[in-house]
Amino acid sequence: MNPFSKTATVATDDLSTRDLFGSAKNSTMDQAIERGRAALLGRQHEDGHWCFELESDCTITAEYILMMHYMDDIDDVLQEKMARYLRATQVKDGHGGWSQYYGGDLDLSCTIKGYYALKAAGDDPEAEHMRIARKAILAHGGAAKANVFTRILLALFEQVPWRATPYVPVEIMLLPRWFPFHIDKISYWARTTLVPLTILCSLKAKAANPRKVHIRELFVTPPEQERHYFLCGGLLNRTFLAVDKIARAIIDPFIPKSVRQRAVKKAVDWFMPRLNGEDGIGAIFPPMVNSLEAMALLGYPKDHPARQTCLRSIQKLVVHRADGSAYCQPCVSPIWDTVWSALTLMHTSDDAHTQGAIDKSIDWLVSKQELELKGDWAVRAPDLKPGGWAFQYNNAYYPDIDDTAVAAALLHIQDRRRGEPGRHRVNIDRAADWMIGLQSKNGGFAAFDADNTYYYLNAIPFADHGALLDPPTEDVSGRVIAALGVLDRPQDREALRRSVDYLRTTQLEDGSFWGRWGSNYIYGTWSVLAGLALAGEDPKQPMIRKAVEWLRSRQNTDGGWGETNNSYIDPALRGSHGGMSTSQSTAWALLAQMAIGEVDSESVRRGIEFLLANQQSDGFWSNPMHNAPGFPRVYYLKYHGYTAYFPLWALSRYRQLLSSAAA
Repeated sequence: MNPFSKTATVATDDLSTRDLFGSAKNSTMDQAIERGRAALLGRQHEDGHWCFELESDCTITAEYILMMHYMDDIDDVLQEKMARYLRATQVKDGHGGWSQYYGGDLDLSCTIKGYYALKAAGDDPEAEHMRIARKAILAHGGAAKANVFTRILLALFEQVPWRATPYVPVEIMLLPRWFPFHIDKISYWARTTLVPLTILCSLKAKAANPRKVHIRELFVTPPEQERHYFLCGGLLNRTFLAVDKIARAIIDPFIPKSVRQRAVKKAVDWFMPRLNGEDGIGAIFPPMVNSLEAMALLGYPKDHPARQTCLRSIQKLVVHRADGSAYCQPCVSPIWDTVWSALTLMHTSDDAHTQGAIDKSIDWLVSKQELELKGDWAVRAPDLKPGGWAFQYNNAYYPDIDDTAVAAALLHIQDRRRGEPGRHRVNIDRAADWMIGLQSKNGGFAAFDADNTYYYLNAIPFADHGALLDPPTEDVSGRVIAALGVLDRPQDREALRRSVDYLRTTQLEDGSFWGRWGSNYIYGTWSVLAGLALAGEDPKQPMIRKAVEWLRSRQNTDGGWGETNNSYIDPALRGSHGGMSTSQSTAWALLAQMAIGEVDSESVRRGIEFLLANQQSDGFWSNPMHNAPGFPRVYYLKYHGYTAYFPLWALSRYRQLLSSAAA
């Protein structure tokens, strides 16, 4: 049994094969699918979409508290709710701090932010939970060893000198595109975060910090005396560090005031059109906060419409829980949740209510397709017409190729099921053309841009997180291949071939594929196998057989699959979690096998048993694991929807395939 399941619906040892997998109207399978179907339908919003919680580690919530202190705009009631969340997520009986993901090791930067936020919220530094967090921080080298983003936050609060941070002058806005560094050469999330941040760093912004909260007790060496804020890496990294020091000491003091003013204006002119209403710049938390603080620094009054709207975009990310706690999401996932929920429901029932819910979701999705604005992606493809979907409610400058692939396939499938194959042809063609227009030179697809592969930039001091770029990945490429296979447009065949060839080059020796946007190799392997199957690739070919055999080799004794996020650090752990299984990993492994026709295998049967045994009484599945990286090795997410729709999809797809085989 899954140790994280709140309630088990059935004990499979007491049930016959017919009870579990037979086609009888009231079989265990039918009952489980009906519970899941009803639960998923119950979460649909009135306008047709779904949106589940998207939780990260403690950092976003801690930064929200510190943002209130930076701005001197403290909501004490909300602050206490967030403090409850931080206290609850601290690992008090283990390493003493906070982790990047559930069950992970202590993360120094997470723990520093968690401690600082709780101290700002009024927690006594001598309270037991604060004492053990402080002990853990000092044991790991103290606050001077925090990552770049944490040190920048500490510099804003005057806890470290600015020399503890990388030199990120706002004058980078004036660099020509051919220069080795340019904002168009980094990922969308880095770009939107960095531009307003350059203003804060160049003008050396200071937090209001009205309660004068400090954390000097977290430093082994007093911060003004510390001389080792940066770790030296390879030759390229050391070269960039030298340039950083020279620029800060020699160039920055002599930059003419007029040049700085021009650079600041260009930065403002860049981020203001991208503020994106109450959905926020980039529709993600860090650039929203940086933009708000930059506007305050530049003298935008508190009642300025842009500043007010930016603040509301941040406030809308807060989730209030029934236990009196609250946390802040890094962003929201309505498009992603809606496409997978609708695809799942397609397999559960043909009744009018379910089909009506799917139709309603289609109408909502169509209203969210971006057909007018050319976003930042157009730098690479200026003549390409827009046609993508974002990940969030609205994010016109940054549509997501991954979401677009699933949305386009969903529209096509539903139109065919309704007997109206041309109903959304314009939407589908625009989406497919847009995706193909952003295919990278190596045949793969990234999430937001084409050929965002300036790998040398990961060596600059600012990029210690290693998440500065958006290169092509196996999972996104697999999803695009799946969409193009479903659409089956003659003009896409060359793009499809190139992408399949890309996947051949990225398969690992053991048969698995890396997962950039889900944890990890199980997710990546499912994404690729599903794509190859829908593209019509021969399931008997060595590439596919090797991937299937790898999946089967990772199945646990309980019939399920699970994977630790530690596999991003240690590849030897890929596809495993010490024998622990989770519902989403099990569903991905099952869907991968069923995609290439492996419905009758013992592996699939045992995986289905696991899902049936671990469904909750509310129709969903549950476990506390973070199931996707925001940035591998750096930042992780828990998609709450993954335990709602993926296991249900696996069960309903299994039943559908069994029924087809018996017909």
